[in-house]
Amino acid sequence: MLISGLITFIAAVHYFYMRDFWAETGTSPTEFRYIDWILTVPLMCVEFYLILKAFGAKMDLLWKMIAYSLWMLIFGYLGETVYRDSSAIWGAISTLGYIGIFYEVWFGSAKKLSQGSNDPHLQKAFNTLAWFILVGWAIYPIGYMAIPTDGLLSGVLPLESLDIIYNIGDAINKIGFGLVIYSLAISSGKKAEA
Repeated sequence: MLISGLITFIAAVHYFYMRDFWAETGTSPTEFRYIDWILTVPLMCVEFYLILKAFGAKMDLLWKMIAYSLWMLIFGYLGETVYRDSSAIWGAISTLGYIGIFYEVWFGSAKKLSQGSNDPHLQKAFNTLAWFILVGWAIYPIGYMAIPTDGLLSGVLPLESLDIIYNIGDAINKIGFGLVIYSLAISSGKKAEA
């Protein structure tokens, strides 16, 4: 629960900075967004590790998930800012990090640990978080592809939609992750009392 609260707090603080930046400049607060993500996305990966720790998750799973998330974010940032004219290439490189996280959650050691548990609450929470990774995180590439210079959706969506898409993604994923963890904590607490 502490990690979920921390993710929400970090996101809220950065959204105030992003709002002020946008109000003053009228431009996308890309740097603030990536600062937020570089803190919150690895923490979301930590949540997977923490819920699976009781079922045998090792530290290598934690570090692997964090490394994948950092890979995804660093190369995505480079494509969105420094090498904007070749953002599609950088987006493809960034996607390798996402594929690593996706694999671990849907087919790899994290999935095996979840399946090996006899806790239906944990399995339900893990499966819900896995769907967030598959469906909820798919929102971000749509925004990324709207980058005006080289994005695959360049010209299809107005530039202003980029921030709206990212905001929707953040709201769904960060709040959704937190609600799933909260539900697991409540369910586990009731089970412990019984």
